[in-house]
Amino acid sequence: MTQLASSRDLSSPERLQAFTDAVVAIALTLLILPLMESVGELADHGGTTAQWLVEEQYALLGFALSFILIAVFWTHHHRLFRQVRQVDSGLLWLTVAWMFFIVVMPVATSLSTQMDADWAQPLVYIGTLFATSLMLLLARIYLRAHPALHTMDPEEMRSGIRAGTVVAALFLAALLVALVLPSAGNFPLLLMLLSEPLQRLDRRRGPSKPAKR
Repeated sequence: MTQLASSRDLSSPERLQAFTDAVVAIALTLLILPLMESVGELADHGGTTAQWLVEEQYALLGFALSFILIAVFWTHHHRLFRQVRQVDSGLLWLTVAWMFFIVVMPVATSLSTQMDADWAQPLVYIGTLFATSLMLLLARIYLRAHPALHTMDPEEMRSGIRAGTVVAALFLAALLVALVLPSAGNFPLLLMLLSEPLQRLDRRRGPSKPAKR
């Protein structure tokens, strides 16, 4: 069994985590570039800092929101990989898919904050967030099916999957609301405020207790 696992081992968890760290850092940096460009454009026309703050207020809010969300995604991914001891092809490609949507986030943010509002904006932005959360959830499910790849106990794994399901479900609900009510824009993301209360309620329920004899 050990030899089989070693033969499927494509990368060390540390190396893959370092790669994802670099991808996340680049994505976070790309978020600020449109704002940097707008500073230069306004400066060429004799604009002021106050004018820039007013004109770019929605872009600034979009930047802050996306920065926080990417940071949260990275935090959860980092915590997960702290207990991964081997990486096989399935886990590798799930991580690559997760990184793909992280890289898409700066584009989705720019479309959401710089283009004229239309029905496709929330579809792209919220859809990217949902896909990112889904990839992380699928990675947890994959690890549960391959216990040789990690050191998590079953209850910890189940708790992580339940929490990931709550997050993905709320993103999906926000996406559906945005599709039904296009004029709502990205406001359906306020549903994510329910994430922590729902996860806290789930943790309060605790692990299932064995039946008494």
